[in-house]
Amino acid sequence: MRRSGKSSSRKFSADSQRLVALAQTLVQAASRIEQRSWENALDAQLQKLLGGNHQHAIDNALDHLFRTDPAAYDALLDAVEAVSCSATLVHDGQHFDALLLALPLMAWTRFTLPSGPIAGELMHTLTAHFHASVLAEGATGVLAPALFSIDQLPRSYCDTFTLTRNMAEAARTGTPLQTPAKLEESAPFLADTRFLLAVVTAEAGKPLMRWQGAAAGLNLQASSQAVLTHWQTRAAPELQRLFPGCGIELLLPEAYYIGCREADKKIRPVSIRAAVHYLTHALALDAAQLEAVIGGFGDEVNGMRVDEYRISFTVADNPDVVYGLSWPLYDEESDDDDLPGMPSRRVLAPTQPTPLEQIFGLLREAGVISITHLEALFPPEFCDDCGSPLFCDHQEDLVHAEMPEDTAQPSGHLH
Repeated sequence: MRRSGKSSSRKFSADSQRLVALAQTLVQAASRIEQRSWENALDAQLQKLLGGNHQHAIDNALDHLFRTDPAAYDALLDAVEAVSCSATLVHDGQHFDALLLALPLMAWTRFTLPSGPIAGELMHTLTAHFHASVLAEGATGVLAPALFSIDQLPRSYCDTFTLTRNMAEAARTGTPLQTPAKLEESAPFLADTRFLLAVVTAEAGKPLMRWQGAAAGLNLQASSQAVLTHWQTRAAPELQRLFPGCGIELLLPEAYYIGCREADKKIRPVSIRAAVHYLTHALALDAAQLEAVIGGFGDEVNGMRVDEYRISFTVADNPDVVYGLSWPLYDEESDDDDLPGMPSRRVLAPTQPTPLEQIFGLLREAGVISITHLEALFPPEFCDDCGSPLFCDHQEDLVHAEMPEDTAQPSGHLH
């Protein structure tokens, strides 16, 4: 189950109450016809609120349902995401569907990862590869002329709603998109995701993506993998020009929220490898001399659930935490690794490793031998002065991660 990303105000308006009622009614529908009827009503209410920039009403409804009705929370969140990143347009008397896409790439380096505007010639080339590799025949797309970090993406569902419609109109009319006037400064990480944003439009009911076409067949996994391979082959050499001294890997272009979540999940293993690689070089030691401490962090009011793991690195015979990184949990993952004494809520296939098992495996693969998992649940605390997350040491205290003073500092931080 995903979580609402914002803290909502205490005021529970009539708009919030209506969203809650519609979401609860939707999950209780007894037939597909009834379900679609309630979906349409919920979508219409969301269109009104998103278009009017009433983000607080949506946040309050999500917050209420997250605490009281998980099934209705999931239904409302799915609807909010769908409405904010899709649109129906009328152009020259025809109806068109439009969808906002995230085109993620993972990047890792010991230097600074780029973001910001992309030059016109490169944008022209990327747009051509995007059409040839990703879009269905007859679909039209437009790329935003910038490379975005996670900090530079739309901040709210209302912002996403507006961006989707502006880009969709540009796609249908052929109007060039303007380079963003000002982007937020990107937080420096040694391993992080970057995003191209695109909107694809097609005649209502027609395929948007290449794997939806009749020629792609019914094997979605095979057809989407073929699209990814084609996109990587064509676009990666062009994008590599923006990442001197960096490694990159392009991921499958997908609907905006799905693409962002998948990128966040897939960057986590890369972050661990980048951390060990950096520490061994910066401290001039072998990976076997590093020790890792894993702590589960979460809010006790949410049923003692682990929301993220924070991984602390120390050096053998020295208790000080020299570096730390986070492994956030998404969707059903948060139910995998329950605390001792809590009932099991595992929903993944038995053969699929839990996040904790993945972390242990990745650390061992990187050469880290001494790994400690603390069984307590820790509050997700941050430094009051600099805002950095605090990490567990071997004594279960929450501390700053600080490299030795005589160590050359990297140009970025770990994810």
